[in-house]
Amino acid sequence: MPAFVGATALVLTGFLVLARLSQRVVDDVDDPPAAASTGEARNVSPADGPHDAPPAGEKHNPVRAEKEHGPVPTEEARDAPPADGERTDRLSADGAPGHARSGRGRFDGPGVDAGPAAASPVREPPSMESLSPAALLANVALTQGLFGGVLAAAAWFFQVPGVALGLSGGRVEGVAAVGVGLAFGAVLWVGNELAGALADAAGAAYDEGLRRALAPTDARGWAVLLGGVLPVIALVEEFLFRAAAVGAASSLAGGAWALAAVSSLAFALGHGAQGRAGVAVTGALGFVLAAGFILSGSFLVVVVAHYVVNALEFLVHEWLSLPDPVWS
Repeated sequence: MPAFVGATALVLTGFLVLARLSQRVVDDVDDPPAAASTGEARNVSPADGPHDAPPAGEKHNPVRAEKEHGPVPTEEARDAPPADGERTDRLSADGAPGHARSGRGRFDGPGVDAGPAAASPVREPPSMESLSPAALLANVALTQGLFGGVLAAAAWFFQVPGVALGLSGGRVEGVAAVGVGLAFGAVLWVGNELAGALADAAGAAYDEGLRRALAPTDARGWAVLLGGVLPVIALVEEFLFRAAAVGAASSLAGGAWALAAVSSLAFALGHGAQGRAGVAVTGALGFVLAAGFILSGSFLVVVVAHYVVNALEFLVHEWLSLPDPVWS
């Protein structure tokens, strides 16, 4: 058992490191470069040449400027679209010929000018937004499955009793455990919605960007999410944070409720991509799940409850497009 607890600590560390890396990707998507957020520099045209700035000590004379350089176009004229046959060789903000560039960020899709800069040999690393929901779902399922597989192999190798993991000997089992898990999950989802509403009222940051990025765009994607990815997430996270970190560890050292608090803190840190309020809400949710595991002695109860919370989050807010929280 001590060896399995050590293996659990290693897997938990790897899980949190990967979660931190994923959070940085989400942060990069939510906070594009400063240039994109503040807008591009004003477009430069041939009319914006040296005569725009008179020599030091000399006052600007618009009459003389018009005689020397021709009429100075107004801002409206510079920003107006070219007439038929008119040359469009104005300079963009980076000095390259082409149409005026948009002041929007690089994630605005068609609004971004695909000029010479787009052909630059320098390539940024792929961001979360550059990946399809299917690719993101596959990544989540594979990484979670890897952690779960390693931990399950460790439990088998070190012969951890099923009772310690909540796989047998619980207060509820079988169909009864599924029913309790469904009801438990529904209550947790309502509590999650209430917590989100309180966070919004307090002005706290609650980021659901990752959920939106994972939301499928077709029926097949929804089938994969609901029938494959979310069950894997529920199984792996409950096995790690409740069955191993609370059940098996408390069988060795006791203090199940103290371990529930510690594992819930780790569970919260593993969901840092949801913002500070999301971390707090997830930590509370993790502790309630740990309490459910301790009181029921059933791994199945908390797996079903975890799945219900995640499934309702996606179905209500992404598939039905209802507001978050649903009653707002």
